Amino acid sequence: MTRVLVVDDSAFMRHCISRALSAQPDLEVVGTATDGIEALELVRRLRPDVVTLDVEMPRLDGLRTLEILMRDMPLPVVMLSSLTEAGAPATIRALELGAVDFVTKPAPPAVGVRQVEPQLVAAVRAAAQARVPGRVPTLTPAGREQAGVRAGRAHARANQAVAIGCSTGGPRALLEVIPRLPPDLPATVLVVQHMPAGFTHSLAERLDHVSTLPVKEAQHGDLAIPGRVLLAPGGRHMELDPAGRVRLTDGPPVHGVRPSVDVLLSSLPPLFGERCVAVILTGMGCDGAAGAARVRAAGGWVLVEDPATATVYGMPRAVAERGLAHRQAPLPAIADAIQEALLHR
Repeated sequence: MTRVLVVDDSAFMRHCISRALSAQPDLEVVGTATDGIEALELVRRLRPDVVTLDVEMPRLDGLRTLEILMRDMPLPVVMLSSLTEAGAPATIRALELGAVDFVTKPAPPAVGVRQVEPQLVAAVRAAAQARVPGRVPTLTPAGREQAGVRAGRAHARANQAVAIGCSTGGPRALLEVIPRLPPDLPATVLVVQHMPAGFTHSLAERLDHVSTLPVKEAQHGDLAIPGRVLLAPGGRHMELDPAGRVRLTDGPPVHGVRPSVDVLLSSLPPLFGERCVAVILTGMGCDGAAGAARVRAAGGWVLVEDPATATVYGMPRAVAERGLAHRQAPLPAIADAIQEALLHR
């Protein structure tokens, strides 16, 4: 039985969240809190397995509460976030601080709360099985001396590609990997992070702020050029067309997700062949395994995150258990492993 503490300043939301979780045979709501101060006291006293945490609360907000939890009493946290101009960056910050996942709050809550109940239940169950990631090491803005590099060194299509796929725990993983890639990386970098529409723009902005490589949310028609990172927009599949340009589509979800890692990876072998490196990081499920098989069959290189650092060792496991991974590496070593693989492509 997974014991859950529900934290939200809205009595209505506390009731709805508690009702949805308590209806599950494997979940038990052991307490509720109205703000961060009360939440910290209850975590110490009740020792829950998972906390659901609102971002906007009086006295002590969700982000500050999360910082204290990760420092003093680390445990899996699922954020409840609003899809607003301020809400999306706050959500990315929460994932950077160590939250396992987030669920978008419906607006207005009274109309849409039942629509998010399945996502909430799934997120809490996944969090209960997750390794508590902790916060990302302090990141500083990319040096402005790299401004010329960050503007893009080329307008010609890249002849090498790095494709990174991730899900639960992915934003934090990306914030460790992308800033470690050098400004003269000779390959285009394409990223699929399972995330709803509206949040990937903020994630791309944050990655761009702390990386020497320029990072942007991909747009239809973007050219895959060396030394630039393109992040698939939430809610849309991303692939490359025969000219090496981004094609965004609204096709059906694959493995229940859109964007899908498999969709991206499957489009790369005809363009890059053996000059492709597929990287599968933390996440639930098996998205990326079929695409990794295609990359490997074309002579490309496949790298997966080690279970010692993966928040959820689901997607990497699916690749490794099929015998598709050339190498398994812990998160701090992924960027170096990518560069080594490119040297041999």
